[in-house]
Amino acid sequence: MDVNGKTVLLTGGSAGIGREIARQLQAKGAIVILTGRDPARLAAMRGEGFEVIEADLSNAAGVDALVAALGDRSIDILINNAGLGVPHDVRNAMPDPDAADGCLYANLSAPVRLITALLPRLRARPEAAIINVTSGLAIAPNTASSVYCASKAGLRSFTLALRAQLAGEPIHVIEALPPVVDTQMTADRKTKKLPPQECARQIIAALEKGHDEANVGMVKVLRAVYSISPAFARSVMRRF
Repeated sequence: MDVNGKTVLLTGGSAGIGREIARQLQAKGAIVILTGRDPARLAAMRGEGFEVIEADLSNAAGVDALVAALGDRSIDILINNAGLGVPHDVRNAMPDPDAADGCLYANLSAPVRLITALLPRLRARPEAAIINVTSGLAIAPNTASSVYCASKAGLRSFTLALRAQLAGEPIHVIEALPPVVDTQMTADRKTKKLPPQECARQIIAALEKGHDEANVGMVKVLRAVYSISPAFARSVMRRF
């Protein structure tokens, strides 16, 4: 797909991977509408020439408010990038169930609800795309982030089913699977991290080249290992 002139709705676009996706799409001629929760970050992105909508996607009301804020705008590309990460490890202390609910909604229910609401607009375009940003952890979970892993695995499963449902329609459904990326969410991680600029570049390249998946960075290795031995891949990831 040529993104020049396309209108993009990008959730979670004011920081991290989303911010870099927004900047790179804008540089290629796309019209980017982005969402976020932090007013200061949104103001900074507005200053870079983006249309911004403040939106909390951890609940149904926030998703519905976003759809209402769009009015009757046409959308060519929907990128479900917004996400929450929460620790959920019963070995250390009893986790916060409300935090888990917010994570599950933001990472899984919100994309499903947003796609459902916007699908008629996407179907009305000559060509369209949906990009769901999951994670390498959707393939094989780690131990400490069990709820986050479950939410991303759920979104991966939904994406696979949606692609099959839309087969034959001019809507390309893409799954983007990042590795550990250098963002606010991973600030306390001591492992090697991929720069968000490179992650964004690989995701956009998958869109432009018509790929069904963007296996970013080390996720390519994880996918290869998993194809040979799922049990070994899972055992490796459980160490983290």
